[in-house]
Amino acid sequence: MLPATPSLPELYFLVRSRSPRKTWRDGGRRLTAAAVALAFGSALLHAAWNLRLKTSADPLRLAAVAVPLGTALLTVPVAVAWLALGRPGLSWQGWALAIVSGLVELGYWHFLSRAYRRGDVSSVYPVARGTAPVLAALVGLLALREHLAVPQLAGVVVLVAGIWLARPPVSSRRALVPALLTGVLIATYTTLDRLGVRLGPFWLYTWAVFVTTSLWLAPWARGGAAARALVAQAAPVGVLTVSAYGLTLAALSLAPLALVAPLRESGVVVVALWGILRLGERERAGLKLAGAAAVLAGATLLAVG
Repeated sequence: MLPATPSLPELYFLVRSRSPRKTWRDGGRRLTAAAVALAFGSALLHAAWNLRLKTSADPLRLAAVAVPLGTALLTVPVAVAWLALGRPGLSWQGWALAIVSGLVELGYWHFLSRAYRRGDVSSVYPVARGTAPVLAALVGLLALREHLAVPQLAGVVVLVAGIWLARPPVSSRRALVPALLTGVLIATYTTLDRLGVRLGPFWLYTWAVFVTTSLWLAPWARGGAAARALVAQAAPVGVLTVSAYGLTLAALSLAPLALVAPLRESGVVVVALWGILRLGERERAGLKLAGAAAVLAGATLLAVG
């Protein structure tokens, strides 16, 4: 994951673009127990930091403190890799894309926080997660001249149905627009990052996006005693964000996207269940769960296709 909530197509592209050849082979189509654990663990961690953000009194400010903390955590292994691999660099075009991507991430955090303040996490999370791959597929189809197979087209249809089913209830309908815009921004920085990882080591570009996002978010951190008091709440979010990203990359290094994707997107069902059962978001509960399941199924079809 990048600082926010990158879609699986983006993470897959990062691995395919710059990582060593995968250990998966056509002759041995078996998802290992390790890959299952890593992918499902990533889904749980991603769900966990979103739930923490939802229950925060000020989600945007929490993110503004959490992302720099996560960046500091990521800096250590990046520095080790940078030294061990001969101090590779990132071109100025790569830094430029990282800066723009970070700005898009700023918008992402704003709209995600606004959606969580206005509506149920059991609606907002599936809508945002479902919108991003739909738009990513459309961008690939229309702008990048990619071709979608029949299962992928079916996946887009199922994703749209899932978004409709999981939409916020009437009482919190004001959350729908920021949730959809969150998905739009995920698809936007996904497109930018698909270009950025080609301009240097993917892990170095990822770190650059974390850094620029942290800088863009800095004005909302508002230093002083209040910010220091928020560190204890923000630190787990930063750790969870970086850890979820790392586990997904590790899973993709062991197994193909078609098998990792359903496990990774299982987080939408986890969040929907948690919101309904633990946070009391009972209105339209059945439709929310059906929508989350449809988002999971649609993501699976996109990956398998």
